[in-house]
Formats: sequence, C-alpha cells, structure tokens
Amino acid sequence: MVGVNSPVPHKANLSSFVFDLGRNIAAAHQRIRSSVLTTPLESAADLFPGTQANVFFKLENRQHTGSFKLRGAANKILSLSPDQAARGVIAASNGNHGLGVAWAAKQAGISAEVFVSSHVSPAKAQRIEELDARIRRAGSSPLEAELAARADSEKVGKVFISPYNDIEVMAGQGTISVELLQQLPRVDTVFVAVGGGGLIGGIGAYLKHASPNTEVVGCWPKNSPVMMECMKAGKIIHVPESYTLSESTAGGLESGSVTLEVCRSVIDRSVLVSEEQILYAMRRVRDAKGWLIEGAAAVALAAADQAMSLYKGKNVVVVICGGNVSPEVTQQVG
Repeated sequence: MVGVNSPVPHKANLSSFVFDLGRNIAAAHQRIRSSVLTTPLESAADLFPGTQANVFFKLENRQHTGSFKLRGAANKILSLSPDQAARGVIAASNGNHGLGVAWAAKQAGISAEVFVSSHVSPAKAQRIEELDARIRRAGSSPLEAELAARADSEKVGKVFISPYNDIEVMAGQGTISVELLQQLPRVDTVFVAVGGGGLIGGIGAYLKHASPNTEVVGCWPKNSPVMMECMKAGKIIHVPESYTLSESTAGGLESGSVTLEVCRSVIDRSVLVSEEQILYAMRRVRDAKGWLIEGAAAVALAAADQAMSLYKGKNVVVVICGGNVSPEVTQQVG
C-alpha cells in the first residue's frame, strides 16, 4: 500500500492463508445459496454519461436484509457444529450485521442475541426483534456493546459472530464475487467500500483465485480511512476519525484482526473521497434510480466516478453494499 489513488505493488504469490480463503469461498457459495438472494448486476450507464467504460452495479441493497452482511452471517451460522447451533449465537451491532445474524439465525432455527448500544436506531432495533432475535442493550458505543457481547459469549459458551474478524464471515461476504463472475465473466475492476475489511477481503480473495487480472479497488471516506492507514503501517494502529456519512465503514479495527493480512494482499489501488462526494453520489442514485443507498455504497460510487477516465473499454463493477440508511443521513440527503 503506497498511497491515495495509487497502485499497490502486485503480490504474485499470495499467502497460503489468503489462497485457501479464496478457494473456500466457492464452498461458502454452495452452503448459503438457498439462504440468500442472488443479487442483480445492473448497468449503471445512465449515471456515467459519456464514459467509455462499461459500468455495472452489484446490488447488495436488494439482499433480504438490505445489505451484504447477511452473507457472512449465514455462512458462519451454517458452519456451526450441531452443539454450537443448539446453544445459539451472540452478535453486537447497531445495524446491518445484527439484521443479518437475526435473519440467518431465524432461517436456521437457532436462537440469537444481538447486543446494541444506547445509540441504536429504534427502527433498527425493532427490525432485529421482529426477526425473533433478543436485543441486549449495553454501553453508549458500538465498541462497548461488542465488548459486553464477547464477554457474555465466553461466559455462557455461545459462539460470538464478529461483523468482519472471522474467516467464515469473510468467506460469506466473498460469495458476492462468485455470483459476479457468473453474471459478468470478464470483470476488469471492482470498487468496494472498506470498513473492517471483511467485504473487500472476501471479494478480493476469491477474485485473486478465480480472476487474477481483476483489479480490486479499496474505497474510503477521507474522514475514516482506518484500514488504509493500518495497511500503510503494516499493523493495526489507532487512526483518528471524524463524522462520515459512511456510517457502516466507520470505526477502529480489532487487535489481531484477520482482515489486515487479507486486505494487504488483495487490494490493488486505494481511493479516498470527501463527504461532499459521498452526498453527491447518494443524491445521484436517488435521482436517477429512485434508490436510497447507504453512505458506504456511495463511497464506492464516488471513488469510481473520480477514477473513471482510467477505464476506457473496461468492465467496471461498483458494489452497492447496502440500502439501509439511518434517519439522520436520510435527512441530509434531502
């Protein structure tokens, strides 16, 4: 990783860990295919008039829970032993991950508890409860809720499902790229928003295995480039952040997160975007398509927009990672 808007030296020899993850994603695809939707791949030509690239959206906002997070949750839950499943699972999330765990647990017929902080949206908490998961309130921040959930999972012997720091979760997210190559056999570049690294790590690991010439572009808000800075440092560090519309990519990395090595191996280029560019991208999609997409999805779109001149004649995919927008962000979109 060498800097903003710049290529990363290609690593011809992926670590065995990353290579094995890429191979395991095909198995994850078979495991979860009846539990998740195959989301559409749709032309985005109307949002890029005059461009000489072929631009497509991979629409994870059309997933059952409105987000790609269901894939990782489903793969983790369906990978549990009978004894683990009988005990139920625990997660911590104020949003998409909690919805994914609740949905996947209900489909599998097992119990789920989701720890949320005091700042959880009442609407999100209600949706989780409607999926028969038990809401547990702990702390005033997502980190405090996560620490409480982890402590409780160890105490009662239930599996804790991390939103990103888990191999099975990452493999589940990577099933997006299995579908993608079935829908578009030649993918030259894919733009993916980056938070904890589970989404781009899974997508990138499979593409490096099945389509090694595909460029994987990591996209960050300037106000929260956590994984990017950790990649540059070669280790997990504290990265100062400020408010961003890309709520689902904000926040620090867990110590020892498995996603760091994967992201360093699979991300070929990095792009930073401003809050103004994120908001503009959200409004463009709303006006052109009638969709309200998450700030994180708009990060990937804004990054693609500023780099599109590089991709004449190429097949470019932007991952629209979700469509669950908080009331606060919806108000800013207008």
